[in-house]
Amino acid sequence: MTKTCIAFRVALIAGASLLATAGAASAQDAAPRSPAEAEARIAALEAQLATLAQQVADLKAATAASLKDVRAAQSATTVSIAAGKPTIASGDGAFSATIHAVMQLDAAQYYQDKGLPAVLGNARDLNSGTNFRRARIGVDGKFYKNFEYNALLDFGGAGTDGQGALQELWVQYNYAPFKVRVGAFAPNLGLEDAASTNGSLFPERPSGSELARGLAGADRRIALQGQALGERWLLSGAITGAKAGDGQTFDEQLGYLGRVAFVPFKGPDWLVHVGANASKVVTPAQTAVGGAYNVAVSDRPELRVDGTQLITTGAIDSTGARHYGFEAAAQKKNLLIQGEYFDIAIDRRNPASGATDPKFKAWYVEGSWVLTGEARRYNANNFAFDAPAIAHPFDPKKRQWGAWELAARYSVADLNYHERATLAADRVRGGEQKITTIGINWFPNPVTKFSLGYYDVSIDRLDPAGGAVPLSQDYQVVNLRSQYAF
Repeated sequence: MTKTCIAFRVALIAGASLLATAGAASAQDAAPRSPAEAEARIAALEAQLATLAQQVADLKAATAASLKDVRAAQSATTVSIAAGKPTIASGDGAFSATIHAVMQLDAAQYYQDKGLPAVLGNARDLNSGTNFRRARIGVDGKFYKNFEYNALLDFGGAGTDGQGALQELWVQYNYAPFKVRVGAFAPNLGLEDAASTNGSLFPERPSGSELARGLAGADRRIALQGQALGERWLLSGAITGAKAGDGQTFDEQLGYLGRVAFVPFKGPDWLVHVGANASKVVTPAQTAVGGAYNVAVSDRPELRVDGTQLITTGAIDSTGARHYGFEAAAQKKNLLIQGEYFDIAIDRRNPASGATDPKFKAWYVEGSWVLTGEARRYNANNFAFDAPAIAHPFDPKKRQWGAWELAARYSVADLNYHERATLAADRVRGGEQKITTIGINWFPNPVTKFSLGYYDVSIDRLDPAGGAVPLSQDYQVVNLRSQYAF
């Protein structure tokens, strides 16, 4: 029974009560002419009171049944599919479970010079082919209203498909404006790091972001993170250890990281984002009895069809490492420009006489223009940009073609330090990498994406072993990514 029906019945009964009362008063005012007439009037009043009592009883029963129906509806389990995600939730919203999955299939063709020197090893002939970069399935949701969870497995990989590994497993407590998370996940560290890989401009993050996050952050990192959010600001910090799935060490790594970001200027269709981030490896992992606290900084050239690392510092025995970074972005309607700068340093352990602590730098700038007019979404939960909302999902019958976006990036990662120094122990010949990338992204609908990209890669590197033959090379690559994610 609806609230309107209940209210209507209450009004009727109240009216009947009023009439009965008025009738009783009239009866008192008009004295009966005979005892028989008085008895008849009393009998009529008693009948009216009996009818009224029965109506009150009926109203109580109906109200109780309605409340029972409401409580049953509130506790009923619901099943729904929103944006392609199957969700099971309790009627009161206190518990939920949502299945999510990601498929990212890359197909690449590398164009390299012939007759490259043998000292390049596998880098002489990078693998043209296909690779499932990410093949993930998992479940997330909430329990007891303020708690959230996520469990995610990944069968993708770099260069070759993986055998399946734990990607994320965490629990989070929310008490606005605070969030506390514990488990295995990627801590919030930087503008590109925080953004979802499902909606990123290019298949991989710029190398500078990967180098910085690889110290104390990155995927599968076991961590405890606290975060506070405001309408225009974010403050995040975490204590981190090893990564889930890493081999056992004699002592695991211990690190700290943090990020602050805010939006100082904002309008109806534009905003400016600025921020800073930093990390510190307090104790590197001990990989050998009695020592060997190695730290290595390396990355693949912003594509994972071939898993070869073309720039790397190699293992450096260290007492610690750190990075700090700066981030900035500006968005006006369907135009976005963003960039970050990173400074990385490693503290040597027991350095040779005359050897100094190496420092490295990396930066990038990238931008996009959504040809169909949609704007990239600014995610207020992690202060990063996500894929554009799709105004007109692909439907040829309606002459709708989804969202189309042009993108470009230029990135520099320099892992050379005193590379020509006379003292060999002071040199780090990690290499300098410069990549120019242009691409086009097509979003037929919110769960599907296709990206076509062209990469021009330049590697400038001397032989780390001190040989006369350099490890430099220039090459180009064309990549197509097919993605389905919900």
